[in-house]
Amino acid sequence: MAHTTLRIDFVSDVSCPWCAVGLGALQQALQRLDGELQADLHFQPFELNPDMGPQGQDITEHLSQKYGSTAQQQAAAWEALRQRAAAVGYDFRAEGRGRVWNTFDAHRLLHWAGLEDASRQRALKEALLQAYFTRGESPADRAVLLAAVEHAGLDPVRARAILESDEYAGEVRARERYYAAHGIQAVPSVIVNERHLIQGGQPPEVFEQALRQIAAEAEPG
Repeated sequence: MAHTTLRIDFVSDVSCPWCAVGLGALQQALQRLDGELQADLHFQPFELNPDMGPQGQDITEHLSQKYGSTAQQQAAAWEALRQRAAAVGYDFRAEGRGRVWNTFDAHRLLHWAGLEDASRQRALKEALLQAYFTRGESPADRAVLLAAVEHAGLDPVRARAILESDEYAGEVRARERYYAAHGIQAVPSVIVNERHLIQGGQPPEVFEQALRQIAAEAEPG
């Protein structure tokens, strides 16, 4: 019996902690559903801070300006996030992220990786999340980006050429406009078969139930 294959577009930013939590939970759900359905997973760009300059911004200052939160509130929220992340396989740094950075170049590389090989794109996404959340490295730093490219088994020479040009800039901005035009204003946003939307860093059980239901509906009568 053929498995149902679901297309999953994971709209997210590499500097979004809830996106890491959501991806880990989605992957746990897919492991549980192994044998029932298959996933064709694609990572799509969303920038939390598209206007962020090259120097980045201190995370406490940034969150205070954006949400009016105090350092103490942020620390408590981060610890809760760390626990959620650990439950789905991500080791977030205890001391937090440090700074917020521009992620446009990371998205250009992810777009290229998706054209090369879906599994390599997934590996690059994982490497970028780990660089930022586990080691506190900047996703705006080309050395960090190239190290992630190598970790994912992609060609660093080709990646460097992309970074030194504006290649795929237009494609990334077009994808960002597309999702914004379709109402995506927060991430992670998980779009299944281009019509079902699951938003937020949901627990694995929520993804599992939703995907199983969508797959059942997708099966020919």
